[in-house]
Amino acid sequence: MKDDHAARLRFDTLCIHGGQSPDPISGAVMTPIVLSSTFAQTGPGEHKGWDYSRAGNPTRDTLEACLASLEGGTHAITFGSGCAATTSILLLLKSGDHVLVGDDVYGGTFRIFDKVMKQFGISSTFTDLTDIAKVREAVQPNTKMIWIETPTNPLLKIFDIAALAAVAKEKNVWLAVDNTFATPALQQPLALGATMVVHSSTKYLNGHSDLVSGAVITKDAELAERLHFVQKAVGAVPSPFDCYLLLRGLKTLHVRMRQHVASAQHLASWLEKHPQVRRSSTRASRATRGTRWPGSR
Repeated sequence: MKDDHAARLRFDTLCIHGGQSPDPISGAVMTPIVLSSTFAQTGPGEHKGWDYSRAGNPTRDTLEACLASLEGGTHAITFGSGCAATTSILLLLKSGDHVLVGDDVYGGTFRIFDKVMKQFGISSTFTDLTDIAKVREAVQPNTKMIWIETPTNPLLKIFDIAALAAVAKEKNVWLAVDNTFATPALQQPLALGATMVVHSSTKYLNGHSDLVSGAVITKDAELAERLHFVQKAVGAVPSPFDCYLLLRGLKTLHVRMRQHVASAQHLASWLEKHPQVRRSSTRASRATRGTRWPGSR
């Protein structure tokens, strides 16, 4: 269990310090909230890394570095909401493209696929992705991406990320995994072969119900560059203050998720023994029993 314990400690440390260094000007250990919309230039195009806050901001850059470290990625791109993150990914597609989507997704995600993107010629098929053979059959010649949530919202279905990543690689399509519910504390889809991870950071990542935010994390430098372009061009960026709030929330992600798991296990055990409760799905039962905090016995 030593390696699991070390991995847990490393993740705990990243939640607090990942991507963050003391402020070089003041020495502040907490990332300053830089509210400036514009930044001074010593000459045309000559600046300290930032020129306009929609294109980049020091507080946002720190948040993105932290999120990338937590998901085991190299690039993170943050947005004003989870739906903005989802829409920005789909803006990388073009008319005539197709997306294979899990049959249980968040209602806002469903609306984006079924109501917003459809009118621009981007089609989607909602499929039970637990049957890998059927997934292969469902991939069309114009399919560009497989999109899943796992666990799903609201039915908590579990999909096999590694198996779907293998299909995506075989078919030369992206695999996008919405990791909002599990968070990187419980699973890291990029390590299982996903192309990108999507978050509504409004929820568990922040954990305090006081901001709306979203993020995409990837190891693909070209994909990250394209997403940064959309982020800048469309402008659905989080405010510096929201970036600060999310950085603050991430510092307790490890302890919050550990307690969530402990509470869920206690409740599941109680329900399992209750005479008036019966199991509705063996698949759901296996999924519940498989949810453990890394390093727990």
